[in-house]
Amino acid sequence: MRSERSYVAGLYLRLDAERARVRGEYESALRGTGGTPRERDDQVRALAKEGKRLAVADDGLCFGRLDTISGEHSYVGRIGLFDEENEYEPVLLDWRAPAARPFYVATGANPENMRRRRQFHTRGRQVLDFTDEAFGRPGGDERGDAALLAAVNAPRGEGMRDIVATIQAEQDEIIRLDHPGVLVIEGGPGTGKTVVALHRVAYLLYTHRERMERHGVLVVGPNPAFLNHIGRVLPSLGESDVVFMTTGDLVPGLRVTAEDTGEAARLKGSLKILDVLTAAIADRQRLPEQPVPITLGGVTVRIDAETAEWAREEARASGLPHNEARAVFAEIVTYVVTERAIGRIGRGWLTRDDREAWEQLRADLLKELADDDAFTAALDDLWPVLTPEALLASLYISPERLRAAGADPALWRADGEAWTVPDVPLLDELVDLLGRDKAADKAAEAEAERERTAEAEYAAGVMDIMKLDREELDEDVQLVAENLLYAEDLADRFVERDTRELVERAAADRDWTYRHVVVDEAQELSEMDWRVLMRRCPGRSFTVVGDLAQRRSVAGATSWAEMLEPYVPGRWVYRPLSVNYRTPAEIMTVAAALLAEFAPEVRPPDSVRACGVLPWARRVTEDELPGAIEEFVREEDGREGTSVVIGPPGVPGTVPASETKGLEYDAVLVVAPERILAEGPRGAADLYVALTRATQRLGVLHQDPLPHSLSGLAEIGTPAAT
Repeated sequence: MRSERSYVAGLYLRLDAERARVRGEYESALRGTGGTPRERDDQVRALAKEGKRLAVADDGLCFGRLDTISGEHSYVGRIGLFDEENEYEPVLLDWRAPAARPFYVATGANPENMRRRRQFHTRGRQVLDFTDEAFGRPGGDERGDAALLAAVNAPRGEGMRDIVATIQAEQDEIIRLDHPGVLVIEGGPGTGKTVVALHRVAYLLYTHRERMERHGVLVVGPNPAFLNHIGRVLPSLGESDVVFMTTGDLVPGLRVTAEDTGEAARLKGSLKILDVLTAAIADRQRLPEQPVPITLGGVTVRIDAETAEWAREEARASGLPHNEARAVFAEIVTYVVTERAIGRIGRGWLTRDDREAWEQLRADLLKELADDDAFTAALDDLWPVLTPEALLASLYISPERLRAAGADPALWRADGEAWTVPDVPLLDELVDLLGRDKAADKAAEAEAERERTAEAEYAAGVMDIMKLDREELDEDVQLVAENLLYAEDLADRFVERDTRELVERAAADRDWTYRHVVVDEAQELSEMDWRVLMRRCPGRSFTVVGDLAQRRSVAGATSWAEMLEPYVPGRWVYRPLSVNYRTPAEIMTVAAALLAEFAPEVRPPDSVRACGVLPWARRVTEDELPGAIEEFVREEDGREGTSVVIGPPGVPGTVPASETKGLEYDAVLVVAPERILAEGPRGAADLYVALTRATQRLGVLHQDPLPHSLSGLAEIGTPAAT
C-alpha cells in the first residue's frame, strides 16, 4: 500500500509540474510578440485547451494497475503522463490508449497476457485501498465487480458521472469500435448506453483528434434537463469541443414556445410534408389576376399573366432555390417591360438596327425601373422574397393556403409563430428550399465592411498613440500599451479573427457541419429530424442511442433500418447492451411485467444487483394525494441522494415521464399510473420510463385500482411503512 500511495503521489507531482509549465507558456503566449497574430492566437487556444485537459484530472487521476505475465506493470488513469527524462516513457496510461484496453476486457478465461488487475479506491488525491483480481486462478473466469457495485450503489448526484474506472467489457467493445459510419447502441433502462456513447466520443477525439476537433462533435438529447444531466461527462474526460443541443435548438435563434397535438406532430415528422412545403412555395409564385400597369419612360406598359407565366417557368426551370430564382423571374419580366416600353417610346424613329441607341434607351429605363416602387411592389407580389418563418407561419394560419398546398387541415393553428419542436426540421428544410436573399446578404456584407473599416480606423488610432513619446502618455494609456501585442497586429486582429470558441461558433451557425454526431433517445426522432441531422454531418459519422420499447413519439422510429437505410445504406451497425447497471432487480421485475404487456417481443435487461428494498404501492383518495406526495418528499429530503415525483400532466408537484428520460434518481414516486397509461398509445412506454428511473427505492400512489401489469407491487398503508 505504501508503495502505491507513493507512486500515485508522484503522479500528482508530475501533474502539478505539467500544469505549471502549461500555465507559464500560456501566460507567455499572451504577452508574446513572435509570429503572426493567427499563429499566436492558435498557440494561446491550444495551451488553453491543454490547461483544461489537465485541470479535470485531480479526481481519479490514477484508478488502476495492470501486471503482465512477464512481470511488467503499468498504471491506468484519466489522462496520460510521460517521463520526459526517459524517452517519454508513459508513467500513466490514458484509459483510451490501446495498451490500457486489457484493464477493461481481461478475464480469467481471456487474460490478455495479464497476470493481475488492481483497482484503486481513492478520495481526492489519496489512495485509500485497492482490490486485486488475479487471472488464471480456479473460478476466476469473470472480472471482479467490487468497484462496479460500489459505483452503481453510490448515491446519485446532480449530474451523470463518467464510468472511466468501471467500464465493462461489453461497453468497452462498443466504445472502441472502429466503424466509420453509423453505430446504433440499443439497450433497455439502466444499461449505460448514454454514458457509453459519451465515452465513445472521448475515445474518437483521442484517436482522431486532428480530423475531428476542427469541426467538433454534436450531442443531441431529448430536453435541456437531460443535456444538463450529461453535460459534465465529456469535460471530466478532458474534452470540450462538444456542442449540446435538443432538436428544438437546431435552428439558431428560434424560440420554441408551444407543443403540437399528436396528429400535427405525426404529419410534420413524415417525409410527405416535403411535398406540402414545395407546394406552399409554389403557391407564392403567383400570376397577376389583372395586368399590372408600370409607367416607364413616360409610357405605360403592363405585366400580364402571359409574361409572368413565362418568367415563372424560366425561374422554376433554373433549379435555383426560390429566393435566388427571383433574379431569373425579375430578369424575364424586366426584359419584357423594357422591350415594350422601347417599342412605344421609339415608335416611328427607333429601330433595332440602331443598336447603340436601343441599348442606351434600355440602360436608361433599367435605371428608372431600379427606383420604381410600383415595379418592385409588383415583383414582391408575384415572386416575393420569403423567409422560412414567414412562409410557414402564413401557411399555418390560412386554411386556404393549407388547402392550396395539399396539407392536412390538422396543421392549422391560430398563432402561426407559436413554434413547436416538430416545426424545427421544417424551418431548416425551408432554408435550403428558399435559399438566400441576395439583396439582404449584400446589405449585411456592406454593413460588416463598414464595421471592419471603423474597427481598423480605431486600431490605427491606437497605433498612432503608441508612437507618441511615452512621457506624453498618462498612466492608464501606458498600461494599455504595455498589454498590447505588436501594434501593427492590432488592426489584423480586429479584421481577420473570430475569437469565439468552437462551441459558440458552431451553435450560432446553421450551416456548421460536425465530424461526429451523437443522438440520444433516438427512437423519438422523426424522418424529418433525421434529414436535419444528416445535413449537419456530411461524413455520416453517428453514434445513435436509443430503445425502441421506450418510444413515445407518434412520429418516432419503429425500426432503425427504416430510419437509417435511406441515408447510410449498408453503413450502419447495431450493438445491443443487455446488463442493467441502474435499476435493481426488485424494481426491474415490476417494470418487466409492464414491458411484457405492451412490447412482449422485447427482452428486459438483466439487473446486475439487488438493493433489498421492495417497491410499494399505496391507494389514496384525491384529497389524500397531496399529503402523500409531501410525505414522500419530506422523507427523501432527509436522505442522501436524489428523488423525483413523476405523474401525468396536471397533477401538482409532479413532472411528466417525458422530462425524466435518460435521468436517474435514488428514489422515485410514480403518481397515478392508471392515468399515465390512459394518456395515449404511448402511455405504457411513459410508465415504463417512470418505473425505471430509480436506483434504490420506488413507490406508487394510485387512486383507481392498480393496472394489472403492476399487480406485483406490495400494497401498503403509508410510504413510511417501507
